[in-house]
Amino acid sequence: MKKMLEILLVVIFTISACASAPEIAETPIDISATATQSIVTAAPIKIPPPNATWQIQYAGDIDNVSADFDIYNLDLFETSPAVIAGLHTRGIFVMCYFSAGSFEDWRPDTSNFPAEVLGKDYEGWQGEKWLDIRRMDLLAPIMSARLDLAAQKGCDGVDPDNVHGFVNDTGFPLAYEDQLKYNIWLSESAHARGLSIGLKNDGEQIPDLLPYFDWQLNEECFQYDECEALLPFIRAGKPVFNIEYTLAPKDFCPKSNEMGINSIRKNLILDTYIESCK
Repeated sequence: MKKMLEILLVVIFTISACASAPEIAETPIDISATATQSIVTAAPIKIPPPNATWQIQYAGDIDNVSADFDIYNLDLFETSPAVIAGLHTRGIFVMCYFSAGSFEDWRPDTSNFPAEVLGKDYEGWQGEKWLDIRRMDLLAPIMSARLDLAAQKGCDGVDPDNVHGFVNDTGFPLAYEDQLKYNIWLSESAHARGLSIGLKNDGEQIPDLLPYFDWQLNEECFQYDECEALLPFIRAGKPVFNIEYTLAPKDFCPKSNEMGINSIRKNLILDTYIESCK
């Protein structure tokens, strides 16, 4: 009888405690990439102005003291933090270039690329091979390290090249969805580090990628009559930069200015030479 009374008292106490305790709503923990991005990115991401003067240079000495440009596009690996800092003191926006879709055998991180991700030679560019972008398990750590380097050097944004392997002869059966997944990952990873990001070429995927990229950087859209495909960026208020290598400025600048595309003419080696439509 005493034992039963003790059990009865315990039951009554438990019921009373549960009735008086406030309800606690169970909130699921979001550990997605989007949640991580919102935690990591503290400062607003800088976006390059659409009508600014700009220079893209990967060969020769960079003039970070007196050159009269609003934007510089420079090689991520070959540009020192001091050069970037010097440009920043003059209020210049710095885009940092690296290849996200190809292997270049002269880069300092070549040993990080396993053989299974290396595809066919990139035609016309010695020492360069296409990458199997489906192998995110192998490429994500390499590209993440490159994005970390861009943030550490003080780049305002990144210009990942060769992100249209699915329409090229890479040696891999890359599908539209493979490229879409990879490019979106690049965008989200750049934004998570406070970097803006441009979509390099890949006009076929602009309708799907427009929300993820902050500007478009195209090569020879007037030469190949592809500029109309870039207009969604302009309509969205996002800048479009274009480089022509063959056409004379008089043959593309009037139309470029009319369309709102920020075009320049460069040598293919991307040295100091430039003719601007602005």
